[in-house]
Amino acid sequence: MSSSSSSFSGDETAPFFGFLGAAAALVFSCMGAAYGTAKSGVGVASMGVMRPELVMKSIVPVVMAGVLGIYGLIIAVIISTGINPKAKSYYLFDGYAHLSSGLACGLAGLSAGMAIGIVGDAGVRANAQQPKLFVGMILILIFAEALALYGLIVGIILSSRAGQSRAD
Repeated sequence: MSSSSSSFSGDETAPFFGFLGAAAALVFSCMGAAYGTAKSGVGVASMGVMRPELVMKSIVPVVMAGVLGIYGLIIAVIISTGINPKAKSYYLFDGYAHLSSGLACGLAGLSAGMAIGIVGDAGVRANAQQPKLFVGMILILIFAEALALYGLIVGIILSSRAGQSRAD
């Protein structure tokens, strides 16, 4: 073992998994946000041609999709601040905890973004033809957003498990 690696405590490959979790949280959540924004934005643009007075009311799915990226950012920051192997031992358990945290949040955000995009696109078009559908569309969007919120909660819980593998 060289003298430069002797100051490192823990498993040397463990931070790779932790940083991979941070990247996964942000990338997958932003993919969901981008898809949801684009898909529902197309619906808003199409609906705006027929009923331009409803455009601002129909922007709700675009905003809800944008929030998904923030969930991934929160988890990525939590994970990356927890990775400091020179200050505290960082083991494979910690890396896997951070990886699973990032994947839980990121993939939940991706699936929620897909749901928000599809519902938002169809919902704003249908709302242009029948305004009574607005409340139903909003409820469906809330349930789709809740999926990402579940991923955020589980991600926070899993991330908090890092550092509990061994007593230092």
